[in-house]
Amino acid sequence: MMNIRIKRNFAVAVACLFGMFIGTSAIADEPLKVGFIFVGPITDNGWNHQHNRGRLELEQALAGKVHTNYVESVPEGPDSEPVLRQLAEDGHKLIFATSYGYLDAAINVAKMFPDVRFEHSGGLEQTENVSTYSVRFYEGRYVTGRIAGAMTKSNFVGYIAGYPVPLVIRGINAFALGLRDVNPKAVVKVVWLNTWHSPDKEANAANLLIDQGADVITQITDSTAPLKVAEERGVFAFGQSADMSIFAPNAHLTSIVDNWGPYYIDRTRAVMNGTWKSGNTWEGIAENALFLSEFNSTSLPADVIADANVTVEAIRSGSFHPFTGPIKNQQGVEIVAQDEVMSDQQLIAMDYYVMGVDDSLPNLGQ
Repeated sequence: MMNIRIKRNFAVAVACLFGMFIGTSAIADEPLKVGFIFVGPITDNGWNHQHNRGRLELEQALAGKVHTNYVESVPEGPDSEPVLRQLAEDGHKLIFATSYGYLDAAINVAKMFPDVRFEHSGGLEQTENVSTYSVRFYEGRYVTGRIAGAMTKSNFVGYIAGYPVPLVIRGINAFALGLRDVNPKAVVKVVWLNTWHSPDKEANAANLLIDQGADVITQITDSTAPLKVAEERGVFAFGQSADMSIFAPNAHLTSIVDNWGPYYIDRTRAVMNGTWKSGNTWEGIAENALFLSEFNSTSLPADVIADANVTVEAIRSGSFHPFTGPIKNQQGVEIVAQDEVMSDQQLIAMDYYVMGVDDSLPNLGQ
């Protein structure tokens, strides 16, 4: 059976799943069925595009041994449960839930299907058949913060954010630390959208920040809209999750690129050879789980590119950590002493801003 490509809204996607997926009895030499659910369209050229690219790399690496299906534009929360359940009922023995708000649904469905392995992106809670994985996005955020600090003339940098959850807050803080390590006068202004993908809202947020004086913008939302606005309005910007340079050849300075393929291949092989175990994987630049796309040598001075490369290599080698003290919170209270490094547990639980972020933090959660 050919891969099912469901490219409609959520209601249609569920209907198609129930109508088109055909359960079959397991046969030893049949390809392993692997399912994916995405929170937005795979054509977003960002987060979902990059996860789907990892899926395609999995198909290529294990050609003939795996059979993948995906459902895109699946809302987070309880609405994702029917999709996950249908994938499991249809014989998918490994299912990747690729957005933060799918965790509870994955855990609930996993209880019904103890022989199915679930992988959740960004979560922290594991069960016997639910594993979690994420990337140290904050490493890339720190590097882009340094670049922004060198490039801003207004000392006002805009940040477009999805939901106020710890992984997003952590990225904002890392960006602010990099920004102010280079330019202590610069500040970050955040606009929260309470969505991961809405080109109209993202474009409006970019215009608002630029109207307020931002001459550099960045994002942790999924579309290319902010880049396109930056290009039109003559300011600089960074891409998110995938290389977005083609959409803003002058404005785009670099992108933080997520590299999911190796993880998907490794975990699928583990299911196939019986070595899969639940756990939490959190990798970064050192493991090539993310990287910075080619720096824009036309827009960026050579010394800024050199500084970025040195910083990347220092993070890769472990000689530098973005959350190295002294670090003060937004109120000016020291939270990390000189030369101390924030622990992973502190990073995971981050629910406050550091100095340099000009914003009142919304309530955590979605």
